[in-house]
Amino acid sequence: MSDFLDILTHGRRFKAAVKELSIEDLNDLAAKLDKIIVEREEEAKADEAANAERNALIAGILAQIENSGLSIEDLGEVTASKSAPKKRAPRPAKYQITLDGELIQWTGQGRMPTVFKKEVDAGKSMSAFLIPGME
Repeated sequence: MSDFLDILTHGRRFKAAVKELSIEDLNDLAAKLDKIIVEREEEAKADEAANAERNALIAGILAQIENSGLSIEDLGEVTASKSAPKKRAPRPAKYQITLDGELIQWTGQGRMPTVFKKEVDAGKSMSAFLIPGME
């Protein structure tokens, strides 16, 4: 908590902090605090009213579910089955090259591997590395 709130919420410290204030200043301070309290009470009532409407809607929906013969667990099963989309299968390799007995493949997506880049820069065509049937 800040020092201000420590003083404000501690009786003796608050009394010592306002010791120098006149009665008129204390009355002004009390009026300001009362205004803040009234505003906060109004906000709390508005929040409570909004939550009452929401809770009434929830109760109505729960009653409809029970009347239809379903349960909350049934809804959990439906949402669980739709929640996680399946991953797609990885793309098949489109190009391949053999370097030092090691087969290096590339899908043709993303950054070109260095091995392929060196060969293309040396004058070879990418079609020379195509895997048969992947045209």
